[in-house]
Amino acid sequence: MPGTTQNTAVAADWNLDPADAGACERIARTLCTGGHDQVDSPEWLAQGRDAWDELPLPLRRAVRRFRRHSGPHGTLVIGGLPVDQASLPVTPAVPGSVQRQATVPAALLTMLACGLGEPLAYQAEKSGALVQDVVPVPGQETFHGNAGSAPLSFHTENGFHPHPPDYVVFLCLRADHDGTAGMRVAGIRQALPLLSPAGRQVLFAPEFITTPPPSFGPHAAGGVEAEPRPVLSGAVEDPDIRMAQLVTTPLTPRAAAALAEFGRACEATARTLRLTPGDLVVIDNRVTVHGRTAFHPRYDGADRWLQRTYVTTDLRRSRDHRPDDGHVLAR
Repeated sequence: MPGTTQNTAVAADWNLDPADAGACERIARTLCTGGHDQVDSPEWLAQGRDAWDELPLPLRRAVRRFRRHSGPHGTLVIGGLPVDQASLPVTPAVPGSVQRQATVPAALLTMLACGLGEPLAYQAEKSGALVQDVVPVPGQETFHGNAGSAPLSFHTENGFHPHPPDYVVFLCLRADHDGTAGMRVAGIRQALPLLSPAGRQVLFAPEFITTPPPSFGPHAAGGVEAEPRPVLSGAVEDPDIRMAQLVTTPLTPRAAAALAEFGRACEATARTLRLTPGDLVVIDNRVTVHGRTAFHPRYDGADRWLQRTYVTTDLRRSRDHRPDDGHVLAR
């Protein structure tokens, strides 16, 4: 029955065996010792792109299959990746925290991003870093973004932008103390059958405005008025989503009703992922929304710590937004 999976903790789709995990760690370490150890540098990305081909075949095969079709849930969860726990520093606890220096987790994220497409970042968010920390920050508990610890509502990443990421990849370095923090995911392929024909029709109409999320700061839109867009687009039987419950505004009464209906369908089909160190989650940002449950940080240096990177399958399409053909969208 629809809704039976709501708030259910979901295990990894599969786990790397110890031998493959060891191979991943050895390859990741080569990216940390080759002389180019700045995560955002072209040299680092070139090395990560080449190193992807050296990763164990089962991992590459799973990513390749997901890239072709992201399945009924639009997520891929892989457990058992090495995160070099013995060498982890304290969990960052400052706003805007990112990973600029080469580490095993950053290398894994970069290689996986290159296997899916190309890494991508936005200058207005997290200073354009390609590998970003998702950590609780003191005083920002209720912040509706990656620095908060209150519930985070469903959204696709950066749906306001002409070039949102195709995938969002998270790697868990540390779980929260109580094991209660959950990443909530809901895919259109599960939610669509719950929508009424009238609701579907309205969601395909350009009757919604989506603005930048709080993580982009108050001036991210650059004074440009957002254009009305649909929430759903593409094939009617398998559409794409652009929506963030916090910052998507319906422009008509029927749009408000349809957006509320869509929210209920997402709630009814949502799954909760409670990540442990070494768990990697790939979210197909085109067909899946995600959010977060509440949790209680202690700010003792051992709080929940995820790292995140964005991926595009076609870097060329955003060329006019990327100075010097780099990987950061400047506008």
